[in-house]
Amino acid sequence: MIEIFFFAHLQEVMGKQKLSAPLANQCVADVKKWLMIEYPLMSLAQVMSAVNEEFATDDTIVKEGDTIAFIPPISGG
Repeated sequence: MIEIFFFAHLQEVMGKQKLSAPLANQCVADVKKWLMIEYPLMSLAQVMSAVNEEFATDDTIVKEGDTIAFIPPISGG
């Protein structure tokens, strides 16, 4: 199992801050695809990803017990 954390509007779309999923040994891109299938309102096209609090790319592998966070772009003025 891995823990998936959501920030900003992604948290609102999900209705929760985190969830657990059986996606160990998958790459970040595969986790995104799974989320968009399971939660059709989820859009992860422009988000940053972090695995174990380190920024990650779509080809980063998520291992058993890891945490992955999806962080949307934030604008302000």
